[in-house]
Amino acid sequence: MRDWAVARRERTRHLIELGGLVIKAGLVDLTDDDRATLYGAFLTVADRLRGEERANALALWKRKGKRAFEAELDGS
Repeated sequence: MRDWAVARRERTRHLIELGGLVIKAGLVDLTDDDRATLYGAFLTVADRLRGEERANALALWKRKGKRAFEAELDGS
């Protein structure tokens, strides 16, 4: 397989996994699948990550995400 095809498959898989996280978090249902609302929410998160609270936000969200993944593995 050509390098460009491998890179394209890897990118596609990555995008699918990110989309899965959006669904897993319940954002699609909570926004009635409104793409403008989702995009606006992502832009708000991006703005926060560009600000002074970047480190705190990343630490908080990472902890919360890890707990959610662990709870899912435990069947909670």
